[in-house]
Amino acid sequence: MKTAVITGVSGGIGSQLAKTYLSEGYFVIGQYNRGKDRIEELEKELLSKGLAERFFAVQSDFLVDGKVQEFCDTVLKNVKSVSVLICNAGIDTYKLLTDTTEREFQDIFNVNVRSAFLLCKYLLPKMQSNCYGRIIFISSIWGVKGACMESLYSASKFALIGMAKSLAQEVASNQITVNCICPGVVDTPMNSAFTKEEMTQIISSTPIGRVCSPQEVAKLALYLSSDDAGFITGESIVIDGGFTL
Repeated sequence: MKTAVITGVSGGIGSQLAKTYLSEGYFVIGQYNRGKDRIEELEKELLSKGLAERFFAVQSDFLVDGKVQEFCDTVLKNVKSVSVLICNAGIDTYKLLTDTTEREFQDIFNVNVRSAFLLCKYLLPKMQSNCYGRIIFISSIWGVKGACMESLYSASKFALIGMAKSLAQEVASNQITVNCICPGVVDTPMNSAFTKEEMTQIISSTPIGRVCSPQEVAKLALYLSSDDAGFITGESIVIDGGFTL
C-alpha cells in the first residue's frame, strides 16, 4: 500500500487532498496544528465512507523548534515507505510590508518554507532507499506573479518554486520527482476573508469565470503522484482558470 504524507490537513485543500488519496487506496498520515474540530469532522466523514482506518492525523506545531523532526520520526515509525510527500501547510498575513513585523516574517517562512525543507531532509532518505517518490509543494499564483499586501507570503511561495526546481535535479537519479502546484483563489475557508465585492472582482478577472475547487487541486496532485507523471519534475503548474494570463 502506498503512503502519502500530507501537511496542513485541517484546511480546505489539505482535507480534500487527504480524502482524494484515501479514496485511491493510499494510507495517509496528515499533520495539522490548529483546527482539531475540523479534523474530527474529517474523521467522521472518513468513517462513514469506510476510509478512517487508513488515516492517521498528527497534531504538530511547525512554529516550534524540533516539531517537524518529531513529526517525521512519527511517520517513519509507522510506515515502511513514503510514496508521496505533499507540503501543504501554510500561513499568511495581509498588510503592507512596512507594517509587517520580523516575527511575522519568521513565522511565515518557518511554516511555509522551513517546514518543507525539513520534511524533505528527514523523509527523503526513505524515498531514496526505495528509489521512488513524489514530492509536491503547494505554492500559489502569488509565488509566480506576486501579490500586493502579501509580500512575505508571495516571497515564501516563490521560495518553494526555487527549492522544487533545485531539489528535482538532486533526486532525479533516484526516480523521485519534485513539483509545485500553484493554485489561484480556491474555494476554502482561508479565502473567506475576501469581501463579496473582492470575490466578484476576482471572478470577473478569471477567464473561466469562477474560482478553483479544492477537488481540482487534489486531482492535479494525484496525477503528479502517479506513474504516468514520472517524467514531470521541477515544474510549477498553475491552476487558476487563466487568472494570470
